[in-house]
Amino acid sequence: MTTRLLRTATAAALLLGAAACSSSGGGDPLAAPSAAAGSGKTVVIGSANFPENELLASIYSQALKAKGVKVEEKFNIGSREVLYGQLKSGALTVLPEYNGALLTYLDAKNPALTGGTEAVNAALVTKLPTELALLDSSAAQDNDSLTVTPETAAKYNLKSIADLAGKSAELVIGGPPEFKNRSEPLLKDAYGLTFKEWKPTGETTANAIKDGSIQVGNVFTTDPKIVTLKLVPLTDPKNVFSTQNVTPLVNKAGVDATGTEVLNKVSAKLDTAGLAELMKKVAVDKTDPSAVAKEWLKANGLI
Repeated sequence: MTTRLLRTATAAALLLGAAACSSSGGGDPLAAPSAAAGSGKTVVIGSANFPENELLASIYSQALKAKGVKVEEKFNIGSREVLYGQLKSGALTVLPEYNGALLTYLDAKNPALTGGTEAVNAALVTKLPTELALLDSSAAQDNDSLTVTPETAAKYNLKSIADLAGKSAELVIGGPPEFKNRSEPLLKDAYGLTFKEWKPTGETTANAIKDGSIQVGNVFTTDPKIVTLKLVPLTDPKNVFSTQNVTPLVNKAGVDATGTEVLNKVSAKLDTAGLAELMKKVAVDKTDPSAVAKEWLKANGLI
């Protein structure tokens, strides 16, 4: 997730004006939120410029609307470098965030990054400005993983990355080109893993796992191919890959107790497997994100 956001940051900033859209009929995505009759300012939901974040923003938006909250949508704006300042200023009110990536943005060397959800969130509380607040994190994560086929998992009795110890020398690993230098040393230090061979498989990593070109691959946990190809992400008990829980980040002045309660209820229902299934509908089945969001909210009793 951190890698993906960094890759899009420069392009996102350049394309900001062209890419932004709004459910209220367009307009400047960086404009101040409009006033809502009778209850102060409208809650302005923003999103980054990739489909999963837009889907999450639509879930937040529709859940709030169902409870009578006035909402304006400003989706597909750009990267965190753009979004964070707008949330702090109050031009945006709510963002779907990823807690580990947010902490990395604020303090890339923070030791809490390897400490799990509670440690990351505790560190964020000390790093966020007074204008902003982190609401409840969901169990859903879009994280790096080491992923295998069910057959490989059964053959080597693999459930976690730790189970690869003593077996990795028999296995070929693949992933995005940067994975070798960024993550392989961490895996060696934390788990003692040294693989038989490294292959730069990039966007084809999931397919390479499936066809046997590699036995272990670095795949994002909400990649629809995990579902469609029936792959198995291994758990990471030592948190080599920093936790990336989907978490609402809000401007405190723009979200009242009702809004907070609604967003926390959404977080309580979201998990990684469910988010991956939703992303399959968006990315593979090409279903409109707002329709996917509505279906999920109904199924979970939130609208």
